[in-house]
Amino acid sequence: MPDSAPVLPAGPVKPVVYTVALAAATAGLLFGLDVGVISGALKFLQADFKAQGYDVTDAMLEYIVSGLLLGATVGAVACGWLSVALGRKRTLVISAVIFILGSLGCAYATSPLMLIGMRVFLGFAVGIASFITPLYLSEVAPQRLRGAMVSMYQLMITIGILAAFLSDTYLANYAVIDGVTGGHWRLMLGVLIIPASLMLFAVLTLPESPRWLLMRGREAEGRSILTRIRSLPQEVDAEVLAIKQDMAVPQSGFRMFLRNVNFRRSVYLGIGLQVIQQLTGINVIMYYAPRILETAGLDTDIEQLWGTVLLGVVNMVATLVAIAFVDKWGRKPMMYAGFVIMGIAMAAVGLFFQLGSDTVSPYLAMGALIVFLAGFAVSAGPIVWILCAEIYPINGRDFGITVSTATNWIVNGIVGVTFLQLLTGIGAANTFYLYGGFELLFFIFFICFVPETKGVSLEQISANLLAGKPLRNIGVSKHHD
Repeated sequence: MPDSAPVLPAGPVKPVVYTVALAAATAGLLFGLDVGVISGALKFLQADFKAQGYDVTDAMLEYIVSGLLLGATVGAVACGWLSVALGRKRTLVISAVIFILGSLGCAYATSPLMLIGMRVFLGFAVGIASFITPLYLSEVAPQRLRGAMVSMYQLMITIGILAAFLSDTYLANYAVIDGVTGGHWRLMLGVLIIPASLMLFAVLTLPESPRWLLMRGREAEGRSILTRIRSLPQEVDAEVLAIKQDMAVPQSGFRMFLRNVNFRRSVYLGIGLQVIQQLTGINVIMYYAPRILETAGLDTDIEQLWGTVLLGVVNMVATLVAIAFVDKWGRKPMMYAGFVIMGIAMAAVGLFFQLGSDTVSPYLAMGALIVFLAGFAVSAGPIVWILCAEIYPINGRDFGITVSTATNWIVNGIVGVTFLQLLTGIGAANTFYLYGGFELLFFIFFICFVPETKGVSLEQISANLLAGKPLRNIGVSKHHD
């Protein structure tokens, strides 16, 4: 395969591109809602099940949290086959249907074990969405907007998390059901049926990925969709040619992984990127924010939940910053800044817990968590998903994203089931020092191995990879060789 791809002409962006991006990214909204909603519901479902005679320990709560992650891992693995066999659009539709059924099942769970099982089932939808949405967006986006469009998915995740925090806070303190105020965990989980239904409607309106259609030999349909979402006929012709060149690699999927050392390098890079995203400690904050704030000295439920809402607001606003600048500043500069910010913030939280709330105001710990979340949201949050949608050649993209997304959920699960045990085992201060220390290692990893992919076509990245260029150089355009 040649080490360069055709240069894609750049016409004005059609408004339909933004509509498609928004509709596809609704999968991220459900992802965020399901991740965020459980943090506010844990205390109430624990009390409810205990009143029914169930022994709901911290370990059981970790299983309830992590059931979603187990299902997401299975969903991400299965999605590799689904996306190839059924297409990107139909796979998104399947995800939406499972979101609806899973949310209903969680709301009506009659025991902790049933709730864990329904969380696993719901996680299947989350895993599918986390796989297919960045892939779909990267395949329909114009190359100069690819970073921003894939980041739309992450933005919708943050909106979903914020909406879940707000919903939990309202239901925990104000909603009155059957004469009882607060603690309505079933409604907290069941209300997600509404946005899940909206997601189903939105994804039914999407076009299929033109790259998938060309992979299936349906060039006329692929050209027709490209004509709808590109402004210039030259753009369509050049993109079709580039996709065909990318497809010229004879192997695909697992066979390509076994036989092509260059493709294996990109798969290992994707694994590393997803491990990095999870070990920043982000989901420690997302899943257990009220527990962390309680440990920090914010004693009342209302303080803890409103503190969680504030974290959600910061997460969303900082992600908007990432969308605005990721295609201007580049992926790596934003990641470097993010690692520095996150490392300092985690160290500050650790120092707070070491000194104790009697010495330092708990609001300083809250401020450090906000700084951490802002650093994550402008860097590892969206950019890891962007890179993992960019670094694979087309014939191996489904396999590569399957492996990297499954890695995300496996490590996510490990973080989810170990955090509370770390808090009690090595202490809160050392737990946050540990996560802060990871940021330095990740900074070095990015210097050595991660490419800058800003403004380079997927096909050019693939050509560079398969030509054997060092991983950190596969995002170099042929004009800069």
